[in-house]
Amino acid sequence: MRISKTYGTHLPVLIKLLGITDGPILELGIGLYSTTYLHWTCFSKKRKIVSYENQAGWIYYFEKYRSDFHQINFIENWDELEVKDFWDIVLIDHGPDIRRGIDAGRFANNAKYIILHDSEPKNDYRYRYSEIYPLFKYRFDFNEVIPHTTVLSNFVDLTNFKL
Repeated sequence: MRISKTYGTHLPVLIKLLGITDGPILELGIGLYSTTYLHWTCFSKKRKIVSYENQAGWIYYFEKYRSDFHQINFIENWDELEVKDFWDIVLIDHGPDIRRGIDAGRFANNAKYIILHDSEPKNDYRYRYSEIYPLFKYRFDFNEVIPHTTVLSNFVDLTNFKL
């Protein structure tokens, strides 16, 4: 498990979106900042969170968060992740890197908001986000800190979205 102080830069976006939504959340990639924040913010209302991770160390570390409202799932092959439910928020922050753009695109019509972490242009060779941007009507870029975070939607106009 790698840990860095830059891993939490998506939190301002996540905090904002949790405040304006109340539906289910899908987290692709478990992490110290997002998983902990999601779990405790959703705790009192038992808001549904489904977290997936392909690295066993993260599953082991976050096993204690598994509850009636928070599923913690190990997945070996991201292609096996079903895209059938509709989510208020899908957080994309998983590995391997190349899967991020692929999986964000898969949820283009199954999520009100999709959050892409590490979305600064210099990382595009890793995540290939630019390849899926045309699949979305609306986009907001939070670039006040590095790494950047992008919000995509086909359902909510993000023109006036502010943190």
